[in-house]
Amino acid sequence: MMSSEVFVPGWLQQLLVVLLRFALTNGAECSARGPASYILVFTGHWSPQTFPKQYPLFRPPAQWSKLMAVTHNEQYRLWQEGAPASDGMKSFAEQGLTVDLVKDAKEARKRRVVGSMYRTAGIPSGFGHSSTELLLTPRSPLLSLIVKVIPSPDWFVGVDSLNLCEGGQWKQEVTFDLHPFDAGTDSGFTFSSPNFPTIPPENITMITSQKPNHPANSFYYPRLTELPPLATIWVKRQGRTQNRVSNHILPDTTKPHRFSETPLDCEVSMWSSWGLCLRPCSRGGLRHRTRYILLKPANSGTPCPELEEQEECTPHNCLAYQ
Repeated sequence: MMSSEVFVPGWLQQLLVVLLRFALTNGAECSARGPASYILVFTGHWSPQTFPKQYPLFRPPAQWSKLMAVTHNEQYRLWQEGAPASDGMKSFAEQGLTVDLVKDAKEARKRRVVGSMYRTAGIPSGFGHSSTELLLTPRSPLLSLIVKVIPSPDWFVGVDSLNLCEGGQWKQEVTFDLHPFDAGTDSGFTFSSPNFPTIPPENITMITSQKPNHPANSFYYPRLTELPPLATIWVKRQGRTQNRVSNHILPDTTKPHRFSETPLDCEVSMWSSWGLCLRPCSRGGLRHRTRYILLKPANSGTPCPELEEQEECTPHNCLAYQ
C-alpha cells in the first residue's frame, strides 16, 4: 500500500518559507535607493472660532503636548484605531508622559523594526507650530506620531503608519488632517473632566461631531456632519543641497488653512416648576416659571430662547385668602 505523504525536498521547503515571509511583509520593505530626509511640521488649529464649545481658557488653557514620532516598518505599531492602547500609550494620552513609549520603541529598535524616534517641544496654545527633521530609511519607511490634547481625559491626535515610500520612490510632500481620538482608558466627557478610569479599558476610537452622542461632550456639534481638522501635519522631503528648515522659521507653505467658524447653539435647562399665584384668580393672578442658560451661543449659533414664562392662574392653583 502506497503512503499518502508527499516528499518535499529541504531546499524547496526553505524556498517556500522565504516566499511566505516575502508575501507577509510585502509593502513593508521599501526599494528606494538610500535614505530620505524630511521636514515635519505640526500645526494646531484648535481655536475658539473652530471649536467654541467649552474652549479651555485657563487652568490650563488650550495647548498641545510634546510631539513624539517614530519611524518603523509594519512589524511595529505606536498606536492603532480599533485596538486597545498600550500601557505606554495610556500614560501618554492621560498624562503626556513618553517614558514608557520611548522604552518600548528602544526595545523594538533592538529587533530592527524601529528606525528612529523624534520629539518636539509642546505648543503653549491651541494654535501654533512645532517642527523637526526626520531621516527615513528603506528598512523603516513608515511614520507614526502622537500629540496629546491638553487639557483632556485621554484625547490625542496622531498618525498611524504613514508610508512615505511608494513604488520604490520616496514621496515628495504629504499633508494630513488630524482629528481627535479617545484612547479608551478614561471616561471623561469634557476637557476638564476629573480622572475617571474606564474599566475595562476600551479600544481607541475617533471622536466625531456626534460620537460620543452626548450633549456634555466637548466635541459634540450635532449641526456638523464632521469636525473641522483639529490639527494638520505637513511632511516635505529635503534635497541634499537644499537649505535646512529651521525649527523656528517655517516656510510659507506651512501656514494653516482658514476654516469657517463653527456655530454653537444656545443650550438651556429644563423649565422649573410653576410658582404659586399670589393674587386671587378673579384679579388677574399670574404664575411664573424660569430656566437658565447652560451654554451661551457663539459664532452666529442659535440665540437663547426666553428664560421666563408666565400664564394666567386657574382656580385650582390660586391661593385662598382668609
